[in-house]
Amino acid sequence: MDGRIKTKSLETQKQKELKTMSHLTRRQLSALPLFLMSAANATSQQNSDPLPSWREGPSKRAILDFVRDTTTTGTASYVDPADRLAVFDNDGTLWPEQPIYAEVAFAMERLRSLAHDRPEWGNHESFHAAFAGDFSAVAHSGLRGMGAIVMAAEGNTTPEILHQSVAEWLKTARHPRFGRHYTECVYQPMEEVLALFRTAGFATCIVSGGTQEFLRSWAKAAYGMMANQVIGSTFKLHYQENNGRSELIQLAQFDRLNEGAAKPAAVLERLGRRPVAAFGNSDGDYELLQYTTTGPGRRLGVLIHHDDGNREYSYDRQSELGRLDRALTDAQANGWVIASMKNDWSQIFPQA
Repeated sequence: MDGRIKTKSLETQKQKELKTMSHLTRRQLSALPLFLMSAANATSQQNSDPLPSWREGPSKRAILDFVRDTTTTGTASYVDPADRLAVFDNDGTLWPEQPIYAEVAFAMERLRSLAHDRPEWGNHESFHAAFAGDFSAVAHSGLRGMGAIVMAAEGNTTPEILHQSVAEWLKTARHPRFGRHYTECVYQPMEEVLALFRTAGFATCIVSGGTQEFLRSWAKAAYGMMANQVIGSTFKLHYQENNGRSELIQLAQFDRLNEGAAKPAAVLERLGRRPVAAFGNSDGDYELLQYTTTGPGRRLGVLIHHDDGNREYSYDRQSELGRLDRALTDAQANGWVIASMKNDWSQIFPQA
């Protein structure tokens, strides 16, 4: 008898608890849609614009429309995922190239650190400005002078040793104008473009005039680019065995200068396909954009125009670095988008 009373009492208590829980659940559930709606609205506000650092205008719209059109099934502009390839120049397109290319700044410092073992360098006219740390004079020496400095600084070593040297340099080196580490000078609007294309199923690759191994040292951390997504100028390599270990030595001699017409040739050689989108900023990217945009189907070519001397630099036709002359003249006829830093970008660098 006592057992039945206890059981009945427990069942009654359980029913009361269930009733209370049911009441609370209904009350909570009635509020849940409002919470979800609020959260969804907040998420939508954050994610509705994949290019928040781009101001509304023709440049931003051209990029967004291209990605939408090429990834919407059933449309004439649709691009199969296997063919979605977007390529990006580096210097002046993804980060600054003024007052000197970052790689040349690294090479100048490395040249000075190695000079005590190479006294013959003191007789090399192209190196005098490098030893003095004179960016302006080095830039004025042109691609030939800067190339000689890079060859001397990065030649006769292994890619692994070079990677370590670059990584150490990047820990302390800062841009001379902005006072930021170089990897903190990546353009925020272009980081957003990279993310947009990747989210849409595009493979993204760097196609730069800079040396391949210099870029590979930090491209993953800065851009999310793996080594096989980096195409740059290359050194001739020498195979040798050293104490039972084989290694490749970068000779102080270029194998391929990845500039101008060499860029599309390298893309086809390395990737086996024509890009459908290309981003550059100078005449050195002309052939890459032309090769990209003259292919069949929907195409996109974008030139980053450095016209903001207050927040970055203003230069184009007369610049010794990143000259934008022929490409600027032919952009409209070629259907290329000219993205103005001054007018199209609300923000240049990531917030500190």
